[in-house]
Amino acid sequence: MPRLPKFTLAHNAKKGRWELTNDQTDRLVKSFDTKGAATKGGVLRDAIGPNGGSVKIKTMDGKFQEERTYSSSADPHSSKG
Repeated sequence: MPRLPKFTLAHNAKKGRWELTNDQTDRLVKSFDTKGAATKGGVLRDAIGPNGGSVKIKTMDGKFQEERTYSSSADPHSSKG
């Protein structure tokens, strides 16, 4: 099973915005005016795309707050346990 891509949502103090970056490429995926705008509804899921991924969310001061994992759209939604 392939590994999910990893992303980080962190505050950029110079720009005054919250930025979602790909941890592997260090490229900006999307930026947001507020942390709330980035984390509401399915905004993060939509930003990382259909392959899913894991998003580390940091506080304003850069400390780890939480991690959210979004599975790929190809994953089965139900399976026998």
